[in-house]
Formats: sequence, C-alpha cells, structure tokens
Amino acid sequence: MPRLSAPSVVRPALGVVLAALAVGGIAVAAQAKRDFSVSAYKYGYHISGSNRAEIHVHAGDLVRIRFAAEDVPHSFTIDDDHYRISRRAEPGKPVTFEFRADKAGTFDIYCNLSDDPRCRRETRGTLIVDSK
Repeated sequence: MPRLSAPSVVRPALGVVLAALAVGGIAVAAQAKRDFSVSAYKYGYHISGSNRAEIHVHAGDLVRIRFAAEDVPHSFTIDDDHYRISRRAEPGKPVTFEFRADKAGTFDIYCNLSDDPRCRRETRGTLIVDSK
C-alpha cells in the first residue's frame, strides 16, 4: 500500500478549508451591522441619519439601537407577529439593544407608555427591512 506524505494530504484539506472560509466570508460580508440613535420626545422620534422617523436596513443586518427619551419616559415598541420588541427609556437613562433584521417588510414603531393619548397616537416611526 503506498504511503501518503503529509504534504499531499494537507494540501487538499487546506484547499477545502480555504474554500469554505471564502464562501463563509461572502455570507458574512453580505450581513452588516447597523447602528442607530433613536430619541423619543413628546409626539415623535428622531432617528440618526434620517430626516424621517424611519430605520432602513437590509434583511440579515444586525441592528443596534441606542434609545433615549428626551422629556418623559417613552418606549420603542414593535409589536408584530415576528418582531416583538419593547424597550423603555427615561430621560437621562438611555438603553441599547440589538436584533437581527431577519424578516423583510415594513413595521410600525410606536410608544406605548405615555398617559397622553396624543403622544400614544403620534409618537410613531417605521422599520423598513428590504429583502436581500
């Protein structure tokens, strides 16, 4: 039986590992980490990088939110069949959280804390997740 030398065994295995890393690297490169600062105030949200109360990401992105309340306690709430997010912030006590944007679509963001009915109706934003 012929004996295989170490280099002849290692080279094919190394090629398979490098090919797997290259394929994996492409998948990782397609996913991005997106950071947003969101501040809530009576009757609205301000979202960094946007002149609208809108977070725009791609499916697969890791989304990090730094959420702050400017005047009274507020929440960042998405209450969908898929996304169930509810984080509360008080003035001077921001919170940071992450989620994977793994479902494409348009989702309402709202505050569910204020006793002011107008604030509950008007403190609104949108999460838009584009498909790949």
